[in-house]
Amino acid sequence: MIERISPRDVLADCRETLGLPQPPAQTIDDPLLAGLLRRSAGFHCPCSRATLRASVLECTQHLSGDLDSLTDRIEDAIEALIVGGDLLILSDVATDDPEVRGTWVFPAPPGFVIRQSGSAFLFGVVPDQDTYLPDSLSKRVVHEGFTRMIAPLPGEKIAQELHQYGLQELSEGAWLRQPRPEPARDMVASFRRQLAAQPRSAEVVGLEILDSQRPVKYYRGRWTPPTDQTGSFVGRRPQEFGFPIWCFVEILAGEVVRLLDLPLKATRWRDCDTAWHLQMAIDRCEGHPQLYRRRRDDGGVRFDFYSPLPMWSQRRLAIFGSRVAADRSLLAFRLPTTEANIEEQALQDHLWLSPTEDSE
Repeated sequence: MIERISPRDVLADCRETLGLPQPPAQTIDDPLLAGLLRRSAGFHCPCSRATLRASVLECTQHLSGDLDSLTDRIEDAIEALIVGGDLLILSDVATDDPEVRGTWVFPAPPGFVIRQSGSAFLFGVVPDQDTYLPDSLSKRVVHEGFTRMIAPLPGEKIAQELHQYGLQELSEGAWLRQPRPEPARDMVASFRRQLAAQPRSAEVVGLEILDSQRPVKYYRGRWTPPTDQTGSFVGRRPQEFGFPIWCFVEILAGEVVRLLDLPLKATRWRDCDTAWHLQMAIDRCEGHPQLYRRRRDDGGVRFDFYSPLPMWSQRRLAIFGSRVAADRSLLAFRLPTTEANIEEQALQDHLWLSPTEDSE
């Protein structure tokens, strides 16, 4: 017998297999996308992000009415899993395989970080398995967006429980791996010195730059081809295969004079994280720092951001709080009231951000 099933039934079966709760409306939401990507990563990784994206898109494209939107959401979900520690990039692993490319992603071994609330932030992928926990624990896992966590029962030592099942515990400091705070002017000066030491550049076809004079609350609108600008800018230049290369460029009347590819040698930060962090320093030095909006929200404090945050900053916000749907912003996190002031100070010290005028 051949039975015809509806997209709703397919999604319900996927959720049951992945151990996700069944919502009233069966849609491809963030927890489902994250679960499908972890499952696919267990089969395909190490592989390129494009391979991972295609594997999930192939099995979900007929379950969604907006294919373009779904493609973008899967790409965003892959980025979120890298930020959350489920997937690793080449700089995070050791391999002697000459076929491995720098843009490939790898499955992280299962692990956890104990949050200040006492709950455990879970990360990692097990090949060919949907979960690495027994039913007694997996049923207690809370899926918030692209992240997972489990709260201890009264008197329970959740770390010991997770150790018994082979999960590796990481300290907060080892997992965050954030740089030391420094004045924005020092960071910009350091990069400009290294840029000045580069030889004169040839023409860079297809270059886009982040125009520091454009409004900081519209990130996508800040990207533009060079026209008549003069100064040093964060940019991206295309390459024949793979994602564009992040760079720092010196421009004179719209023409590239010198170019410094990112990330710099002997650094553990991703190219995009280095670029976003540098742009924050530039904006601070030029008198229009990037912004965040702080508001009371659902018993906690919500922070909305208008530009991307480096991975280590997003991890910090995820471990102390949780990511929530953006509202007239690029991304947002909700933090407990007890942690909000400390994390707000960290945003100002590490990223040189300032609150919007309508912040509470």
